[in-house]
Amino acid sequence: MPGRFYLENSTETIADAFGVDLGDIGQEAPRQDIPPGTELIVLDEAQQLRRMRWGIVPVGRTNARGRPEMKNIINARSETVFEKSVFQGLSRCIVPVDGWYEWTGETRKKTRWRIRAKSGEMLMFAAIYDVWKGPGGIELSQVATLTCEPNQTVREIHHRMGVILPKALWAPWLKGENIPLVPAPDDLLVVEDASDMDKKQSPAQSAQGRFSF
Repeated sequence: MPGRFYLENSTETIADAFGVDLGDIGQEAPRQDIPPGTELIVLDEAQQLRRMRWGIVPVGRTNARGRPEMKNIINARSETVFEKSVFQGLSRCIVPVDGWYEWTGETRKKTRWRIRAKSGEMLMFAAIYDVWKGPGGIELSQVATLTCEPNQTVREIHHRMGVILPKALWAPWLKGENIPLVPAPDDLLVVEDASDMDKKQSPAQSAQGRFSF
């Protein structure tokens, strides 16, 4: 399941893909390694582009046992997301990326894999979000992507993958319709060895990202 994204396309290209205005999200430099806790560009249910923190900390929400839920949720299971109390009342959105990374192997000897569309087109992930309101009028939009069973392409490196929405399902998803949250077709994606990235980047560099509130 997505633990790191990458996005090379410009904000103008993202806006064009969705057929919406750029709004006030500004420019986006290519980002080869986007970790949780930093900003993602998101299309919300109002068809507006926004920046949101990747990771929902459900302050004030409780789990199935009635206990406070405080962990940072970057991915949510599509099979149960609408059943869990911790996700009730959250809104829907779409996260555009060029691809994501997974790792396999032993600790300190892991291989990084890059997963992207064969066509080179962006991938649109189904996601949910909320807005945390803090003291002094502070507001923080925070987002989590949805996951499902992997397709044949991804199965060899991970037991989950993100829910990738085809264009025909963008609008129905944002409108709250009940749509199939299923694995992408087997021929959509390609998996590539991206170990060269780990050689080029230090841990501090790979953790860099944009995040402010």
